[in-house]
Amino acid sequence: MEFLTKSDFKAVCDDNTLSVIDQMDDENLARGVNYAIEEVSSYLRSRYDVAKAFNKTGAERNSQLVMITCDVALYHLIAWLPKRIGFEIRETRYNHAIDWLKDVQSGKSTPDLPLPVDQEGHQVTTPIRYGGMAKSKYDY
Repeated sequence: MEFLTKSDFKAVCDDNTLSVIDQMDDENLARGVNYAIEEVSSYLRSRYDVAKAFNKTGAERNSQLVMITCDVALYHLIAWLPKRIGFEIRETRYNHAIDWLKDVQSGKSTPDLPLPVDQEGHQVTTPIRYGGMAKSKYDY
C-alpha cells in the first residue's frame, strides 16, 4: 500500500468508519487498495503512464487520483461487510469516481498525470482524435 496511506482515507471517511470497513485488518485494506489501483488503472492505462502515476508518494501524487482510488477501495471493502453497512454513500462516491474515470478516458477531463513515452523519451499518445462526420446523403 505504498501509493495510499491510512491517512489518505481521512478525506473520504473517519477513522472509526475505516476500522469497521477494513475489519481492523491492514491486509484487508491493502487488498482493497490493490483492487482499486487495478480498476482505476484499467480506465487510465490507454492515455496515461499509470505505473509512474501510482509509484509516486506523498505530495508528488495527483490529489484527485488519490481520492478516486480511496473511494473505489472503500466501495470494494464495503462488499465484504455483513448487511453492507454504509453502502449508500460508498455507492454514490464510487459511481462519481467511475464517471470521472470515464470522462478522463474519453478526453473530456484531463488530469495532470504522466503521459507514456517511448525509449527515446517521445510522447507515445497524441491528443488528436481521428474520424469524420457522418456520411451525408443527397437523395432528392
